[in-house]
Amino acid sequence: MEYAAIHHQPFSADAYSYDGRTVHIKIRTKKGDADQIRLVWGDPYEYSGGRWSAAEQPMRKTAATQNHDYWFAEVSPPFRRLQYAFIVSDQYENIFFGASGVCPVNKKTLETIHYYFKLPFVHEADTFQAPEWAKSTVWYQIFPERFANGREDLSPEAALPWGSKDPDVNDFFGGDLQGIIDKLDYLEELGVNGIYLTPIFSSPSNHKYDTLDYYSIDPHFGDRELFRTLVSRLHERGMKIMLDAVFNHIGSASPQWQDVVKHGARSRYKDWFHIHSFPVKEDNYDRFAFTPDMPKLNTANPEVQRYLFEIALYWIREFDIDGWRLDVANEVDHAFWKAFRQAVTAEKPDLYILGEIWHSSEPWLRGDEFHAVMNYPFTEPMIAYFADREISASSMAYRLNAHLMNGMRQANEVTFNLLDSHDTERLLTRCGNDEKTARALLAFMFAQTGAPCIYYGTEIGLDGGRDPLCRKCMVWEKEKQNREMLSFMKRLITLRKKENALLTYGSLEWHLLDDQNDCISFSRVFNGRQLIFYFNQGNRAGEIRLQDFNMERSRKVYDAWTDQILQHDAAIAVQPGEFLILSADAPV
Repeated sequence: MEYAAIHHQPFSADAYSYDGRTVHIKIRTKKGDADQIRLVWGDPYEYSGGRWSAAEQPMRKTAATQNHDYWFAEVSPPFRRLQYAFIVSDQYENIFFGASGVCPVNKKTLETIHYYFKLPFVHEADTFQAPEWAKSTVWYQIFPERFANGREDLSPEAALPWGSKDPDVNDFFGGDLQGIIDKLDYLEELGVNGIYLTPIFSSPSNHKYDTLDYYSIDPHFGDRELFRTLVSRLHERGMKIMLDAVFNHIGSASPQWQDVVKHGARSRYKDWFHIHSFPVKEDNYDRFAFTPDMPKLNTANPEVQRYLFEIALYWIREFDIDGWRLDVANEVDHAFWKAFRQAVTAEKPDLYILGEIWHSSEPWLRGDEFHAVMNYPFTEPMIAYFADREISASSMAYRLNAHLMNGMRQANEVTFNLLDSHDTERLLTRCGNDEKTARALLAFMFAQTGAPCIYYGTEIGLDGGRDPLCRKCMVWEKEKQNREMLSFMKRLITLRKKENALLTYGSLEWHLLDDQNDCISFSRVFNGRQLIFYFNQGNRAGEIRLQDFNMERSRKVYDAWTDQILQHDAAIAVQPGEFLILSADAPV
């Protein structure tokens, strides 16, 4: 047995409170190394006959990567105190793994409490908690300047005719809040129930990430009352709205920065920024990337903190928004985000907090900062397999498994899954304009744990390269839309919402990772019900048989896409590039 590969870290995603009573425990071993693992656990204060009272239960191998296996167990200590260790077995030996590392299994290790890991008390207050509604949300991201022009009188003087050309960096086309209001019937019919808007506050740019005034709606988008109407109309339809907060930096035309430019070291705002020397020059202050018109805010400054917290609270109190998406969240200090969370959730306990982070985000997802991040590291392997054809099916699955194992389950349940955005190539372009590949990739992403997000226009086949081409005007003429793609997205969203509990809480089991033929099969199981997915990315037709899943013949099985009932002895062909979703009811 490879002892060096065994890993468990208490007080992490390896051992955590799931709901204030239940504890989830994971351990990692070398792939194929352990035959079984037993969890030894109990209350550290419970003794009987002078011996510590311990329980044992088998752990389940729940995931695999290229080099490791992951094992899982769930326990509910009666008095919320927990002491635990592992007995790892292969065909040659049993070893005890606890706080002192690898030890032999004997009376001393089993009965000496110092050899065990501890969770002294399972506090609900320390448990990662997220808004329940976020688990059942299908998000739709809107770049307001390019979604719909509802009021010509709001458009900038230099606005171009809608969709008259591919956008350049500084182009305006006149999209506004009235345009979004006018299209709410469309969004409701599509099936989405959460709207994420990129920044809408006063700014000289079309993207609005260089804020001038956080308290005013950009006049080219509308005003506060128009925004209030939008929020009200969304809530009447049972839909949520999330705004974009740019708290890492501010616009160079903002009054605060202009005061620093004018008065230098005498400015009352000089400590609001990271300025290395005076007078201010383009290369002597910190900014977003190397963009001179986005000076970085000093979020460790108490004045800056109060200023930004009041902004966040204002839009909650006055307009009842449902979430904040936090731009460049990984470049802001953790102390700020901890205080931010306390402030906004005290005002609205079920507010959703989403951080823009493009890499592994465990430090931000411990329960005291964000509820979720934009889950690029999770969806990138999907894109690399389906769209880029850079990795194998098994490599994709292993990377997805590793990502899921690095997080707490309740964080995975509400995370924000996306395939494209205003910062990336559009999905169809990434897929080489292969619509079949785009559909398969969307179906695969919608089958994963977490809240899926659609970037505006994906549902009607909008294409586009990187910024600014990913920010084209939405196409509203039906004859220019891909109506088959739109029907597909409506069906996919309907299925996701219908099976949301199963896809959120269901255990994931991989059945087939066929790198040679490029076929993938996996299932999700919850409360006896099962969804089976089969994706054929190869060049030849594949085949799926129900008996391959050891399914009782008494169970009703049907094609979840068409609702057609299937025979248990049927062999179902899946053509190249296509996918199949089967649904099996709980055993009778």
